[in-house]
Amino acid sequence: MGYDRSLSFIFRCPTKIVFGEGVAGDVGNEVDELGGKRAMIITDKHLVETDLYRQVEKALGRRYVGTFSAVEPDTGVHIVNEGTDTARKLNVDCLVSIGGGSVIDTAKGIAIPLKEGGRLEDYDGFQLLTEPAVPHIAIPTTAGTGSEVTFAAIIKDHQEKRKLVFANTYIIPNVALLDPLMTVGMPPHLTASTAMDAMSHAVESMHTSERIPISDAFALHAIHLIVNYLPGVMEDGNDLLARGQMLIAACIAGAAMSNTHVGLVHALAHSVGGRFGVPHGIANSILLPHGILYNLDACPEIYAAIARALGVDIRGMSDEDAGKKAADAIWELTKKAGLPQKLSEVGVPENGLEEIADLAISDGAIVYNPKPMDPEENLKVLKQAW
Repeated sequence: MGYDRSLSFIFRCPTKIVFGEGVAGDVGNEVDELGGKRAMIITDKHLVETDLYRQVEKALGRRYVGTFSAVEPDTGVHIVNEGTDTARKLNVDCLVSIGGGSVIDTAKGIAIPLKEGGRLEDYDGFQLLTEPAVPHIAIPTTAGTGSEVTFAAIIKDHQEKRKLVFANTYIIPNVALLDPLMTVGMPPHLTASTAMDAMSHAVESMHTSERIPISDAFALHAIHLIVNYLPGVMEDGNDLLARGQMLIAACIAGAAMSNTHVGLVHALAHSVGGRFGVPHGIANSILLPHGILYNLDACPEIYAAIARALGVDIRGMSDEDAGKKAADAIWELTKKAGLPQKLSEVGVPENGLEEIADLAISDGAIVYNPKPMDPEENLKVLKQAW
């Protein structure tokens, strides 16, 4: 866990974070503060029929000009371009996203060509924008991705069956309204899988080659919150204290990850999701313990700290043994939550593992893993997870 005098870093988290029950109702004031006059809501076909959506539309009042509700899980380039066309027709100057990671990432994607021109695919890559994107207020309805504070949008090219990364500090949302009331309707399975997405962000932010002390602090507290509050919210989905703490955990894990990046687990999860449609939180949940065990010899002291945050009594253990206990604790957490344990349980065929291993090498996350990777090493981890 130690650092030396060579430590030098930039920590960026420009998002204004507003937390509390009912803060989604403040969205109109936030649009005004950003100078917006014509706000469009981005959401999905299910949420648009709910009271959660209606209260935000009402709170926008005269600022509301329309809604784009065609977002689907594993949002796609074609969806973002359709949303951009809608926003252009409405002369939109502010975006309000209501939903989980796919919805928030769709809004980030729309914000890019809406300001820069062209189509989304023109901006695939890192730091390609020339100016801040269209202002964006994110209202998460899940507690997992942390996309409300991150600099990346993960958008799937459904024709190529691969996930693209659009990463730029100009697309970090301006405001995040963390309202526990907006997450009460999450079913248990989605609650658990999104929580494990947040857990993977926290763990991977600590073992990357870019780790820094501030992100470590965010990540360790996120892990502590998840392991302490996930069981309660699984038992009682109306526990607003637990719902709120899970929102905070996802947010700070996202901020940690956004500043230090991720590694092997996410590179594999992106490829598993892109090729075989496995939801991102589920893929991360399955792969995370295997990533810990694979990387254990590279940074055992980090995994020992993670084990402690998970509530493991590591007194008298070596760092290596404590790291193994961290993997065990995550397995135990996911089993109790009823999540799948193997890739073979979620529709990934054994003969598809080599293709996933090859795809993951071109994923931007792979370069930050604490150990160098190649397709053969990726395949070893995948086989363990299958």
